[in-house]
Amino acid sequence: MRPGSCAKSPGPIARSYGGSGHRPRTSPPFPVSSGLPVGGFGLYARGMAKQLSYHVIHKIFSRFRAARPEPKGELHHTNAYTLLVAVALSAQATDAGVNKVTRALFKAADTPQKMLDLGEEALIEHIKTIGLFRNKARNVMKLSRLLVGDYGGEVPSSRAALQSLPGVGRKTANVVLNMWWRHPAQAVDTHIFRLGNRSGIAPGKDVDAVERAIEDHIPAEFQLHAHHWMILHGRYVCVARKPKCGGCIIRDLCQFEEKTKDDGQL
Repeated sequence: MRPGSCAKSPGPIARSYGGSGHRPRTSPPFPVSSGLPVGGFGLYARGMAKQLSYHVIHKIFSRFRAARPEPKGELHHTNAYTLLVAVALSAQATDAGVNKVTRALFKAADTPQKMLDLGEEALIEHIKTIGLFRNKARNVMKLSRLLVGDYGGEVPSSRAALQSLPGVGRKTANVVLNMWWRHPAQAVDTHIFRLGNRSGIAPGKDVDAVERAIEDHIPAEFQLHAHHWMILHGRYVCVARKPKCGGCIIRDLCQFEEKTKDDGQL
């Protein structure tokens, strides 16, 4: 979903919700029954799978739903503002790293005004262990100032208004719309991009194409949680190196030809 970031950047795609370098997790969200070739986004764009049919996609997401009926994002937050800040901070950082710094930060500042009262230097001290912390601190202060001045201290609920905030791109806006307002917006990160192209769920040459494919081809009943099911499956099972195809619950429906064994070997 890399590597660009949740901030507006020239990168073709951003990892996780906003950053790069996600480390392998230890507890998969779906039953691991193991993944796929290593390569950059260009590889997937050149060798993307054909678009799967409606009936196959329905089977895939029925399995995802049965395995995890209510998938959740992994960034800690307490309200729309802390979610927005957490997603913005996740650029070039792991979710675990962001959660580590926001635990104390959000106790001190969980509203735009409290963040302004905290001040940029104190914010930097809280987040200095994550990548691009100075630039992120400036953007958080700027967006907090705009939220107080233009939106009465509230986070707006439209994509256009969210994207008008400093450091907030379409993907960040989609995450907030989906996770807080339960709008079926699709935030495409590196995991979704990889899974969409390998499997045929949502093939596309770039992030925008994959987002459109998800919106166009995944049945409406699965749209709300589609990006969470896909990001978790891509993060834990359909990983970039040595994907766990042998334990994948959609192995028989996936179009990826170079499936691995249970041990992740081709």
